[in-house]
Amino acid sequence: MADQDVSLRIIVENPPVRFAVQRGKDELLEATSATAKQQVFEFSVRARDDRSDGPNFLGPFAQGPAGGRFVYVNSGAMAGEPNSTWQRRAKVPLGGITWSMIKKGSVIEARIEGTARDGGPACATVPLLGGGWKVAQ
Repeated sequence: MADQDVSLRIIVENPPVRFAVQRGKDELLEATSATAKQQVFEFSVRARDDRSDGPNFLGPFAQGPAGGRFVYVNSGAMAGEPNSTWQRRAKVPLGGITWSMIKKGSVIEARIEGTARDGGPACATVPLLGGGWKVAQ
């Protein structure tokens, strides 16, 4: 089976600073829409059927080892906000996206809390809100 493009949407709820999705090692993807309550990022990855445990996500937004891919969501200075006192990265795990969710024209969406317990931006591996990745309505 050929690789399939998969449209993803990550919604950062209650962001205390600017966020940006990391593309490759040092490029940033700005939010497609942003308000004081949320920042929304839309991008694509490729899914390859070469693993027994689910899709293998590829492309410049997919980070980490094949069995544990994730997307970096950078914040503060790491998101292009040079005067920010914050410099953090959150890992949004791609685990939980199944082949049955991947359909042509669909968008698969996850929400994360943008504010960490210390009041700064979310960092490290973040839990997905609302039960994880879902096909957007």
